Amino acid sequence: MLVLRISLTAVLVLGIVFLTMLGVHWYQVSDPYMQEVLSLKGDVVQGNAIFQINCAGCHGSTANGKVGPSLVEVSKRKSKVSLIYQVISGKTPPMPKFQPNPQEMADLLQYLEEL
Repeated sequence: MLVLRISLTAVLVLGIVFLTMLGVHWYQVSDPYMQEVLSLKGDVVQGNAIFQINCAGCHGSTANGKVGPSLVEVSKRKSKVSLIYQVISGKTPPMPKFQPNPQEMADLLQYLEEL
């Protein structure tokens, strides 16, 4: 009986966590900034320039990592929404909060996808 109660509690907690994460993702995608970024076509050359100015100091000039982690093949590990959120939130210290305009963010995403 105790094992059943613990199992049901675990399932309930996991369900709440899943629904919370789903809600956060939906909110992020419904955010006007996110929608605009995702609707734009990025330019890899411009994205590289933005990366060199704002990101290379920590992630390395070839994005292979330095103080910050390697971003090589990061688009295989993270969705576009997750990447945008990572850049603009500053919630992973010591990464600073940075919100480029929508076109610059689309350009940066395009560059990251090419890594």
